[in-house]
Amino acid sequence: MDTTRSRYLGRNLRLTCQVTGRFNKDQVLWKKYSEFIDNLLKQGHARKVPKERLQNSGKSWYLPQHPVFHPQKPEKVRVVFDCSAKYRGTSLNDQLLQGPDLANSLIGVLTRFRQGPIAFMADVEAMFHQVRVPVEDCDSLRFLWWPNGDTTAIPEEYQMMVHLFGSISSPCCANFALKKTAEDNKEDFSPLAISTVERDFYVDDCLKSVESDEVAIPLVQELRQLLSRGGFRLTKWSSNSENILKSLPEVERAASVKNLDFANSPIERALGVTSDTFGYKIVVKERPATRRGILSILCLIYDPLGFLAPFIFLAKILLQDLCRSKLGWDDPIPEEASQRWQNWLSMLPTLDEFIIDRCFKPPNFGEIVTRQTHHFSEASSQGYGAVSYLRIVIETETSTAAS
Repeated sequence: MDTTRSRYLGRNLRLTCQVTGRFNKDQVLWKKYSEFIDNLLKQGHARKVPKERLQNSGKSWYLPQHPVFHPQKPEKVRVVFDCSAKYRGTSLNDQLLQGPDLANSLIGVLTRFRQGPIAFMADVEAMFHQVRVPVEDCDSLRFLWWPNGDTTAIPEEYQMMVHLFGSISSPCCANFALKKTAEDNKEDFSPLAISTVERDFYVDDCLKSVESDEVAIPLVQELRQLLSRGGFRLTKWSSNSENILKSLPEVERAASVKNLDFANSPIERALGVTSDTFGYKIVVKERPATRRGILSILCLIYDPLGFLAPFIFLAKILLQDLCRSKLGWDDPIPEEASQRWQNWLSMLPTLDEFIIDRCFKPPNFGEIVTRQTHHFSEASSQGYGAVSYLRIVIETETSTAAS
């Protein structure tokens, strides 16, 4: 073993062994952590490095690992391999090409999600892990782990065989594989199913709206079959249609709709917004009244379609004024600015009451004969804005109705 590899392995060995103290103190964490790694090995997403490759030091890279927790899923543990960890001034991400951004526009996906009255959502299970890495490149995805989960043994060398969450190239590769699945199978599936995969996914989230159950139910089945050809599994299905959910196995439904109790089911989120209405749940965190604190709270408001732009604009004007006064990021703001900030914060909880219908059309609106968009914009010395209205027209027996 060369000296550089020996030092690098020694460093990763120390990092790996450091976590054993945490595991010894938290056996529940250790159980979930080891189950996660065991699952990677069972599914073929990782393997022990073959003996004949152990001395291959040309492109070897060893990834530190640590557990992460989702604030809304405290019982779940995900093991993240740190592709940004540096050794001698560089990291794996520094050496990888990011590739082109193949993700669909978030605004486009959400806008199309508003077109039809029948909506459904699904999630590609462990999307990055379904896309394999060429075997010759897997030496760059090595990590140390205890055989059979025995922390008293010497850690051995393992390697990931799939793309990783946290790797700078993973989003591009996973999106390419998803779209390539649609392209390679377009002769066997309807144009609607192919178009849905190409245009109505935002990374691993599928959001689709159509006109009726008669269109949606076969489309759902087509999407499941189409993506399975690329090794992808669509799961956690949710819909505002009970008929769609009944057409799916219970195990594939989102937890909130498994029992089909629509009257009492909780809100199912889609990229931060709800399924039948767009709404907001703002949790105000305590932050100091400084430029940094104000910006931190503004960044907590997730508003991809800009519904809250007029309200957020008031806080942005305050930030503009504070920047002109040349205050530091952590300097206390003046009394007058502090009063404006407190007034804005007092209005923040009222956003919980602000909702907009997901679908552009009212229920039973009828067949549309024309569509128009009307755009307005305005600017001042403080800012600028624009708004667009959609006018849709139907033919009735006696007159023309518009919405």
